[in-house]
Formats: sequence, C-alpha cells, structure tokens
Amino acid sequence: MTADSGPTATPPPAPAIGPVPVTQAVILAGGQGSRLRPYTDDRPKPLVEIPGTGTPILGHQLAWLAAEGVTDAVISCGHLADVLEDWLDKADLPLRVRTVVEAEPLGRGGGLKYAAKALPRPDEPWYATNGDIWTRFSLRDMAAFHHERDAVATLALARPRIPWGAVETDQFGNVLDFIEAPPSPFLINAGLYVFGPDFAELLPDVGDHERTTFPQLARSKRLAGYQLPQGVYWRAIDTAKDLTEAAKELAAGAGRAPQ
Repeated sequence: MTADSGPTATPPPAPAIGPVPVTQAVILAGGQGSRLRPYTDDRPKPLVEIPGTGTPILGHQLAWLAAEGVTDAVISCGHLADVLEDWLDKADLPLRVRTVVEAEPLGRGGGLKYAAKALPRPDEPWYATNGDIWTRFSLRDMAAFHHERDAVATLALARPRIPWGAVETDQFGNVLDFIEAPPSPFLINAGLYVFGPDFAELLPDVGDHERTTFPQLARSKRLAGYQLPQGVYWRAIDTAKDLTEAAKELAAGAGRAPQ
C-alpha cells in the first residue's frame, strides 16, 4: 500500500508563450534598376557596390539579416538573375539562400507572394526588404513591436532628408535662414517589413501591395508602423547620386555594423 501523499498539489501555471523568433526573410531583387544605369547594365541593382565598402548592397543585407537571427532567405530575382545567382554561388554566405526567378514582372506585391511560397517555415513570421536598402538597426526590436500590436504586417518608417536646401521665412516674407538637406516632416515606407504567417495569402498575384493589401489592412487596423530609432542610418539606393551620397556617409562612419 502506498503512503498517503495528502491533497493533490496545484500544478504550476503554464509558462507564457512569447513571440516566435523571426528566422526567415524575403529580399526583392527583381527590378530593372534603370535609374542606376550604367551600373545596372551588367548586374542587378542589389549587386551594385557603394564605393569604398567592398560589398554589394545584397552582401550587406545578408550579413545584417544573419546577425539578427535569420537563418534562411529567399531572393526574388528578375533582371539579370543569372548574374545574381552566380554571385551567390561564389560568395561565402552567412545563411541559407534560395532564389526564385519571376518569368515575367509580378510587381512588388506579386513578387513577395511568389517568393513567400519558397520560405521553409510557412507557419512562422518573416521579414522582407527591398533589394536596394542600406540600413542597420535591431530587427528583433521591430519584430517585438509587431508581436505586441498583434499586427498582420508591420512596416518600418523612415524620415529621410530632403535632397534640396530649405528656406525659412517669417510671416512678412523675410528670409531668415537656409537649411541644407533638412529631415522630411513626413514619415515614409522604408521598404522593410515584418509579416505574419497569414499575410502572404492577402497579397495580389500581380501588382503592388502598397496599393492593395496595405490600404485594406490599414482600414481594419491590422497594419502597424515601426519608426526607425533616432540616429539610425537608412538610405534607398535608387540613383547614381544616392551612391555618391551613401559613399560619403559611410566613409564618415554611418550605417556600418558595430565592431
């Protein structure tokens, strides 16, 4: 006969379930990059190197994603896809990379949907970025923000500098000051995202998610906006002038990985 163990003990509460770490990402790399010619005559835009860095934009993005815990990336290719795939074959990559090639242009929304089908863990959240973005900040913090708001999608918001000088006047029309490249008074879509596992099915097969999916989510308050922290470096490399400006900024120490 077994000894009486007394009243049944209350089982401990189950531990709270935290956010699922984001370990997969999509990079959109299928654009023509026409405003960056002649640099994009023989390579896709993400393989353009900012002078002085020794690394193409894509190499920087992959290193950043890996440092933020991403183990798998899917790159959606189009323009000069064979050149990009050849670079990937020769590069010492910090994570697993798979490419998908759009037979015809699908638009950014269609490209995201097409690439998302190749993600290794379809039931988990994922990051996405345009292939021309150079930045460095905590993606883990952005993912936590996304989880706290129970959003279907979260986009990073940047406040870029206006490329022209501004003139400050008083109420009488007297010029008071000249301000070189002031920050924009408006936030913009920074081209970086956290998506929940159900987001891909909301995307169009062809077209732009910013004109279709995002407005629908915004109306239902399921779209969140994460403002990049103060002082974070961010730049979209669209033109030759962007390359020149980015080279100057990076030479001054902005936007590099911490040592």
